Amino acid sequence: MSEFEFLRNVTVGQYLPTGSPIHRLDPRAKLLAFVVLLLAAILAPGIAGALAFLAVMLALTVVARIPVGYALRGVLPAMPFIVTLALFQLFAPPVAATATCAPLVEWGFLGITSCGVSLVFMSMLRFLGLILLVSLLTMTTSVTELAHGIEVGLRPLQRVGIPAHELSLVATIAIRFVPTLAEEMERLAKAQAARGADFGTGAAGFVTRIRRLIPLFVPLITSSLRRADALTEAMETRAYLGGGGRSHYVDLDARPTDWVAVGAAVALAAALLLGPWAAIDAGLWARVIG
Repeated sequence: MSEFEFLRNVTVGQYLPTGSPIHRLDPRAKLLAFVVLLLAAILAPGIAGALAFLAVMLALTVVARIPVGYALRGVLPAMPFIVTLALFQLFAPPVAATATCAPLVEWGFLGITSCGVSLVFMSMLRFLGLILLVSLLTMTTSVTELAHGIEVGLRPLQRVGIPAHELSLVATIAIRFVPTLAEEMERLAKAQAARGADFGTGAAGFVTRIRRLIPLFVPLITSSLRRADALTEAMETRAYLGGGGRSHYVDLDARPTDWVAVGAAVALAAALLLGPWAAIDAGLWARVIG
């Protein structure tokens, strides 16, 4: 029943202690580098820019000593969303022909243009890179380190009334329960299959599996609310009252290598934003169309 092993394909929230140089960085430095690279991934122009960002993520995955195949498994749970988004972008209303955007196929009010195809490839590469980026952060940083890093990073904002401790707690709980929800989804799917539900097999059964999995979100949400109630009772039993007046057992101490890593992330982001990616894309499309 390998088609029901959702937990194996979830990389977000899984910590792999490989002892790499990225693992040894200060969590604040990793979070700051994460934000910088996230903005670069969103703003990097064109297919070439998205492909360059993906190459950077694969290189960082190798540096972190994480198997690339395992890291790429995190794309599988997001595939239904990615495919749906790609279809919407691909069959958008045709755009008038320009020097860089020409209609390829037209069916009435629907059509495929070179810009639509370019947007599909760029979106898929960008989503792949973003999933690798989030997975890389959680696979190289434990939940405890993330909690400390987020809280210390947001602590200056407490002066304007932003609850740093509570926000860090919410973020770490959300990341922590991603594998738990995947395991719960796997249990529900196996229970339905044992009762005779047909989830389809192979590539031809992709649509069938998606259609059968959608009703499972109702019991999954119910189970999540039940877990949230249990967690709330456990925190109240231990007299948790929020972050006001709390002391800190762990004091983070950044080293020069941490700031070097942040500087490297800024340099990579600048290269992704300022590179000649638009010109590269235009040259490639000119060859394809011409």
